[in-house]
Amino acid sequence: MAGLESMIVEEKQQPIKSVDREKTCPLLLRVFCSTGRHHSTNEYSYGNVPSNELQIYTWMDATLRELTTLVRDVNPETRRKGTYFDFAIVYPERGSMYRMREIGVTCSGQKGADDSKTLAQAKFTIGDFMDINITPPNRVPPPRRQRPY
Repeated sequence: MAGLESMIVEEKQQPIKSVDREKTCPLLLRVFCSTGRHHSTNEYSYGNVPSNELQIYTWMDATLRELTTLVRDVNPETRRKGTYFDFAIVYPERGSMYRMREIGVTCSGQKGADDSKTLAQAKFTIGDFMDINITPPNRVPPPRRQRPY
């Protein structure tokens, strides 16, 4: 085993496609926010959705930072510095069941690694829901999990 070398695997980023927002029709993003936890996937089953829906018209090149700003505009209690926004996509699996996949975290007043992640990079599909766990600054931020993707 004397000839083994370590190999560095580089993750190739997809080229970011620019969207002409003047000529491209926006999509409807259905967002559901909760404080301290994500909604249960059971709340999305059988044609139901959680009651606190926020509808945002946006494009596939919208970043998590941009979505954070839009949520902060309508929720005054989330404007405090240090508030965490934990984003997850909720998508249909089979039949009437749904699955949830976390895609990133942003923080009010701080730059983060996920700020510039777009909906397209997160593999968002039109028709999916966005679930946001909002953690106020006086609570423990959401744990960072190893992502399998």
